[in-house]
Amino acid sequence: MTSQQPRQVGVLIVDDDPLVRAGLVMMLGGAPDLSIVAEAGDGSEALSMAALHRPDVVLMDIRMPVMDGLTATRELRVRPGAPEVIVMTTFDADDHVLRALRAGAAGYLLKDTPPAEIVAAVRQVTLGNPVLSPAVTRRLIARVADDGENERRTRARERLARLADREREVAIAVGQGRSNAEIGAMLHLSLATVKTHVSSVLTKFDLNNRVQIALLVHDAGLLDDPR
Repeated sequence: MTSQQPRQVGVLIVDDDPLVRAGLVMMLGGAPDLSIVAEAGDGSEALSMAALHRPDVVLMDIRMPVMDGLTATRELRVRPGAPEVIVMTTFDADDHVLRALRAGAAGYLLKDTPPAEIVAAVRQVTLGNPVLSPAVTRRLIARVADDGENERRTRARERLARLADREREVAIAVGQGRSNAEIGAMLHLSLATVKTHVSSVLTKFDLNNRVQIALLVHDAGLLDDPR
């Protein structure tokens, strides 16, 4: 009688630099629960490889020829059964990272992230947990141009007004970076009920992950003023 082998997480690596791809393959290849299913050199090739190999997670560079990582992320995330996407970036691409999060990326990693943290990040997004540093996320959001801020806040508040009171409370808690368990304890709800409310918010606004809920709550200005 043999023990059941744990399910492997399929990873697609997308970067126009072959050396970067080789380094990521080496980093991730040593993890027994991760499997590199394909590599791609630009966003267009990434879409084809994703359709062919059905990865669970895509490590996506932002700046690439033919099709950039932002466009590829947006197109990937609207597909049925879409993989989670982690964008790979450097500090000088902060504004692009925020756009990638709005496009549906589950988070980002800097290209000099230690190997163990890259492996951990891949595992985290497969569990539905965004890979975001609160401090750097605040820095990214602060870089959004002030033009249209009031209009963006008004639109976001109008959208959130469609939520039931409990859904709104859960959405704000997601924006604060709380886990489902933390939200349940704070609002005295079962874990199943919290998950139901999160799913409802995603469905009502046609969002595809918790990061987008958090960005919507931020746009509405409800993290500091939850009225």
